Amino acid sequence: MHVRPPIEPFQAPESITPADIAEWIEGIATFPVRLIASLGKISAETLETPYRPGGWTRRQVVHHIGDSHVNSFVRFKWALTEPNPTIKAYDENAWAELPDSKGPIDSSLALIGALHGRWAELLRALTPEQLARTFHHPESGQTVDLATNVAIYAWHGDHHLAQIELP
Repeated sequence: MHVRPPIEPFQAPESITPADIAEWIEGIATFPVRLIASLGKISAETLETPYRPGGWTRRQVVHHIGDSHVNSFVRFKWALTEPNPTIKAYDENAWAELPDSKGPIDSSLALIGALHGRWAELLRALTPEQLARTFHHPESGQTVDLATNVAIYAWHGDHHLAQIELP
């Protein structure tokens, strides 16, 4: 089992171009298909196996993706409709232990597919001014602009795909 993260930790870019945004949105838009392809490469036994010692099972990772990306979509909407809102943080590990995170992944795959379709539609329509809007994260104390959050969630999907595909 692996101890190191399968990809490098997220590093916010110093500058963000429209081409960067377009690439990240495409990553978010295609994520559900890439997730299903990754899951098709693993066995039912691997789905129940933690990706690292003490880590979540791949099943829990799939459910976490649904939970996390729903929260991010809502955070985008808050930032687009309120001035620098303080978002609601949540305990990812506690959510991963709830009964629905141990159930079949089909419902989370359907959620992720539908959510990413809407999310990509929203992201493609945002202006540079809208991408500059921000939210406040109460746990980190950071103010995050939406352009950076697009980068974070493109990375987040890739990060979890890499975990699922680990041997």
